[in-house]
Amino acid sequence: MTEPIRIFHNPRCSKSRQTLELLTERGIEPEIIRYLETPPTELALSDILDALGLEPRQLMRTGEQEYKELGLDNTDLSRTQLIAAMVATPKLIERPIVLANGKAAVGRPPENVLTIL
Repeated sequence: MTEPIRIFHNPRCSKSRQTLELLTERGIEPEIIRYLETPPTELALSDILDALGLEPRQLMRTGEQEYKELGLDNTDLSRTQLIAAMVATPKLIERPIVLANGKAAVGRPPENVLTIL
């Protein structure tokens, strides 16, 4: 049995809505994870980062007020500390993220996700 296609989704985000629409237009009904309400675990986020080939800051919304308030621009923070901050404050996680076929893509632009389907 194959794993379902999953989208880490924020319905208030236009790119997230566009990515979900792109999937459904192709007959794909992904598992929708509202990550602001149900954030990934630290291990899951670490796995997602590995699948994306990114480091935590590359998947962070650095313009969010919480980024500065939490001092996350401190270059001495470890990968583990940054991931923990992202899980504790999921608003910091860039969206949407689609997982499919053991791969991951950030839907910015939404068409990026087509490469992993």
